Amino acid sequence: MKLGIKARVEDAALVERRRRQIVAAAIALFGKRGYHASTIRDIAAQAGVSVGLIYQYFGDKEDVLFLAIVDVLDSYRKRIPLVTADIDDPLERLRAAVHAYCSVIDANVDATVLAYRETKSLRKARRNVIKQKEADTNALLARYVEDCIAAGLFDKRLDVALFVYQIVMFTHAWALKAWHFRPRMSVDEYVARGLDLMLNPVLAVSRPRRPVSAWRRTRGKRARSP
Repeated sequence: MKLGIKARVEDAALVERRRRQIVAAAIALFGKRGYHASTIRDIAAQAGVSVGLIYQYFGDKEDVLFLAIVDVLDSYRKRIPLVTADIDDPLERLRAAVHAYCSVIDANVDATVLAYRETKSLRKARRNVIKQKEADTNALLARYVEDCIAAGLFDKRLDVALFVYQIVMFTHAWALKAWHFRPRMSVDEYVARGLDLMLNPVLAVSRPRRPVSAWRRTRGKRARSP
């Protein structure tokens, strides 16, 4: 999907590297000062570059905000299929997908919070791009949920769309309420506990309930496998 952010530099690798540098600085600055209170000059100072250099890679401040949010959303779509590709069991695949989703959020807490605060600052066409990218990730999670239903693991009456948004809001809470959760547990433990709360009520009667500790043991074995 074309994002409509034009650069005056033709070297694609350089464009990507410089944009990542500038976006990282902007995310940190927006988190401290807010998007509207920050200027291109402020972003340049934070990134250690000139104002003119930023305009080589972005047209305006909104371009920077847009790319910061899009990068996180694209990371979900890249990370989840990589983690789940070799998992045959539908329930384990869904569990792994949620862990992957939350690991991306854990690596991008400030950008996730920024998306919640400032997506409204984007023009309508760009807000629609953000919505579509979110819908694409949700569709991926929905397929994993539907696989569990088809395999007889979940109650067939489950409202898939609503259940997927429960997962999405749960994972986002790791960023939105990081001040509460991070001092108390790791991101893996947070996801494992949350999955117990969300999955156990919808499991078919024939599927045994599994405590958090069992997921930890299985995940540890997978991590140690060659």
